[in-house]
Amino acid sequence: MLCQIGEVEVWRILELNGPFLTPERLFPNAGPAVAEIIERHMPGGLCPDSGRLILPVQGFLLKTPTHVILVDSCVGNDKTNNSIKDWHQRSDTRFLSALAAAGVTREDVDYVMCTHLHVDHVGWNTMLVEGRWVPTFPNAKYLLPADDEELQRERATDMYTESVLPVIEAGQAEKVSAGHMLGDYITLVPTPGHTPGHVSVQIESGGRAALITGDAIHTTAQCWHPEWQFQFDEDAKQAVASRRRLLETAADTRSVVLGTHFKLPSIGRVVAEGDAFRWEGSV
Repeated sequence: MLCQIGEVEVWRILELNGPFLTPERLFPNAGPAVAEIIERHMPGGLCPDSGRLILPVQGFLLKTPTHVILVDSCVGNDKTNNSIKDWHQRSDTRFLSALAAAGVTREDVDYVMCTHLHVDHVGWNTMLVEGRWVPTFPNAKYLLPADDEELQRERATDMYTESVLPVIEAGQAEKVSAGHMLGDYITLVPTPGHTPGHVSVQIESGGRAALITGDAIHTTAQCWHPEWQFQFDEDAKQAVASRRRLLETAADTRSVVLGTHFKLPSIGRVVAEGDAFRWEGSV
């Protein structure tokens, strides 16, 4: 177990942890010293051979007194990812093994909450069985940000066809918006910009609070530099505003922060520091 927030257990479901892309490409407005700044704030965060940012791909499993909830389902097996070769047609057991280590079967999951509809957050929504994409979690309701679903339906990408449409056709999808509550402990927080319907996930129980960032923020270095835009943001200006708002909330409430793509162990708190913030790892 990664941590406990009141009555809610939080488990890490790690699929990948390795070099992704260079910081110069990922943060186009960060300036030529971006790699040096990242290494200063998060030593060991860059691959010494390639200079690429080391980025985990993970979901978080929440065990509440009433539900088992998976937040984000990573890259998945057998998926088409032509733009990122390391993610294309993957086939391994790490994701499902992490679920098993948390004491959960595919049948046990009540909800799959996608913070947004990008390939590394929806992959295990489905699995390939006898040539057909079927929902990985047969008893789960899949919560999909409505604005993202509309956009991706229009684009009709491989990601949508393989990882989203099958759960809709199976009758297991529910389109949701920010502010949606899942039971007594989980609330979806609006953080648009990276995608139009992007949400972060707030956990509240027993007088404690936590925030799962999704892709509202990609690296702890952005605590010090929330103005850094991310290469794959749909609306970079809106994403910066959402990121700053999320960091302000995290600092004001002293929430535990679970950074979906933060350098492992991906858990800590945010402290206000002048016009920006500081990351304090672990809790």
